[in-house]
Amino acid sequence: MALSSVLLTTGCGSSEESGRDAKAAAAVPTGFPVTVDNCGVKTTYDRPPSRVVTIHQHPAELMLALGLKDRVVGTAFPDSAVLPELKKDYEAIPELAKKEPSFEKILDAEPDFVYGGYGSAFAENEGRSRKAFADAGIDTYLNREYCGKKQVTMEDTYDEIRSIGRVFGVPDRADKLVADLEGRVGQAAGKVEGEPEVSVFVYDSGDKSAFTAGGKSLGTELIRLAGGENVFADLDDVFGDVSWEQVVERRPEVIAIYDYAGAGSVEEKKKFLLSQPALAGVPAIRNKRFVVLPLTATLVGIRSAYAVDDLARGLHPESYR
Repeated sequence: MALSSVLLTTGCGSSEESGRDAKAAAAVPTGFPVTVDNCGVKTTYDRPPSRVVTIHQHPAELMLALGLKDRVVGTAFPDSAVLPELKKDYEAIPELAKKEPSFEKILDAEPDFVYGGYGSAFAENEGRSRKAFADAGIDTYLNREYCGKKQVTMEDTYDEIRSIGRVFGVPDRADKLVADLEGRVGQAAGKVEGEPEVSVFVYDSGDKSAFTAGGKSLGTELIRLAGGENVFADLDDVFGDVSWEQVVERRPEVIAIYDYAGAGSVEEKKKFLLSQPALAGVPAIRNKRFVVLPLTATLVGIRSAYAVDDLARGLHPESYR
């Protein structure tokens, strides 16, 4: 009798456990678990994150372009005017800070995922290291342009979109978005194919020295696709400072001005460049050839494909007539 009781009890327990296992398995979304290695941090997602904080504008726009506005509970650090088609959704999300929010401010939003655009999103000296978030039970993702390993290309943009699509369980949307962006880039690059390269100096900011886009930046790739060459492609970083003497020596034909909040207006930047006697002999200054790009359009995100077209028009206007 005792043995029968034990067998009965064991049988019921197995049945209940099987039922729970089946229910748990049924609750796992299709395609999960998903494992992603992002800048050396490997994370396995059993299901898509549901409460996301984005730090910097380009991760927010990527999320919205993938139709994930219902997952974003906070944004921070807007750089430029938001794409018109995303403006309404973007403005409906609470803005946590004009710059990078504090670790505590982010925790107040109760996220399960933080998506950073620049390396400063996870600045250890400000208490926002990826480890600090991990210790708090929050997953993180850093835009791959700041993994710091190699020169970034449009393929990194497409891979970024696909990775986020996988993490959030919308790979089909990601593939569709990538196809659209590839089409935009192909069309622009096709228009300037065979044209001679135009030398380009990227002016981000600075007066005593120039803060410019280096060889590891996506900006260098965008310039190449648009039929140009970044005169500081040999700068082994995403961004860096160069001297005005170096700018003069490299004689750029066009200056690409990066436009974003907090660094002076485009007109102020043009006025500064045109007023410098040392730059007077630079072809771009002499001919007043400027191309203006929102900073967010030059980063790994959905707007980089648009930037190729804008650059191509500025570098090779004759190809668009």
